[in-house]
Amino acid sequence: MTALLAAESITAGYGDSRAVSEVSLAVERGEVLALVGANGAGKSTLLRVLAGAHRPTAGRVHLRGEDVTDVRDFERSRRGVCLVPEGRRLFASLTVRENLEVGAGSRRAGRWSVDTVVEALPILGPLLDRNASQLSGGQQQAVAIGRGLMTNPDVLLLDEVSLGLAPIVIDELYASLAGVWGGGLGIVLVEQDLERTLAVADRIVCMLEGHAVLEGTPTSLTREQITDAYFGHEVASW
Repeated sequence: MTALLAAESITAGYGDSRAVSEVSLAVERGEVLALVGANGAGKSTLLRVLAGAHRPTAGRVHLRGEDVTDVRDFERSRRGVCLVPEGRRLFASLTVRENLEVGAGSRRAGRWSVDTVVEALPILGPLLDRNASQLSGGQQQAVAIGRGLMTNPDVLLLDEVSLGLAPIVIDELYASLAGVWGGGLGIVLVEQDLERTLAVADRIVCMLEGHAVLEGTPTSLTREQITDAYFGHEVASW
């Protein structure tokens, strides 16, 4: 069976620095695949490679069986791959509604519109006419995710969803995301919060110094295995 999105032996870096080394993974439609690991493990670089925003030095990326390694990010977005980057990157002078509508520029047909995004992320309902500069960090993150959904993706790449947010804000954001997890997308999630990762992920890949060192489901992996792989104490084989 052909995976929705697959990375095969991806190696990537910046100049002489290698950030990702021979990583292979795949995500299916309706699946949440979580990438976990310490800062500098290569998670964000791998997401950028999957999105077409960073070119690998070796390896291939396939979307629905088609080789898209040489397809740039804007064209990959039109084919159904959307990256919600770390840092939100909203247009501060635009309203929430206008920021969401920016995502519709991909012109892909699908279920996502301003109305369906608000239905899935009800935190946005009262904010549509507010400028992005007036939002809290959690609200901005919800807008960034909503803008990604507006591209009508098949694959949603979420980088550091809870970074810099207070726990109570993260609770509210993840509660809103319940309508996204079950929406039939293939989702690759980078998240530092291991508790939340275990709660939403169907599979987990742990990265250490650019390598994928552990993979499994939340039920097949023990917390000790994950934390050992996370910190590089002792890596279990798989």
